Amino acid sequence: MTKIAVLVSGGGTNLQALIDAQQAGKIENGQISLVVSSNPKAYALERAAKAAIPSEVLRRRDFSDAEEYGKALTALLENADIGLIVLAGFMTVLPDSFCRHFENRIINVHPSLIPSFCGEGFYGLRVHEAALAKGVKVTGATVHFVSEVVDGGAIIAQKAVEVEDGDTPETLQKRVMQNAEWILLPQAVSDFCAGRLRVDGAIVHKN
Repeated sequence: MTKIAVLVSGGGTNLQALIDAQQAGKIENGQISLVVSSNPKAYALERAAKAAIPSEVLRRRDFSDAEEYGKALTALLENADIGLIVLAGFMTVLPDSFCRHFENRIINVHPSLIPSFCGEGFYGLRVHEAALAKGVKVTGATVHFVSEVVDGGAIIAQKAVEVEDGDTPETLQKRVMQNAEWILLPQAVSDFCAGRLRVDGAIVHKN
């Protein structure tokens, strides 16, 4: 059984999607064992508590630099024997050393079809604002492995979502969450834990 840590900073809607999938038996050979928040006031912590999932708060401001933060986070995850790390609206930048240490064991969901509207500065509503400003007719979500390059890791899965007339960033964000993110992320987590994901032809995790 692969132990999963979900890293959060805000409301935790993607965390809830994972919790719901776990409770429905849809995460094969995996269990959410820890929720780590960079924000002590994150509603995601309440979601974890309701699901009886242990949680920890690790604030970036409590550490001298990103490297020290990464070391503390690494120690926390390793002490909990975590096999998969899921970034679910985690707004703290992780140092390159952390990404290398957990190579092919960190996945993220991004609210666009990478390589569109991704990279530095593209997060949250900004992604949907950019999509609408560009006038695209189709957007979506991407689940990918995390590397040292922001939104640059190997793509695991993508799902397209149509942009509708009259969309606002908020309505588009909600549709992308419901029709793509909340479907893709639990499936990718299950595939990882079940040993079904490959990078460059090699299985990245074996039971």
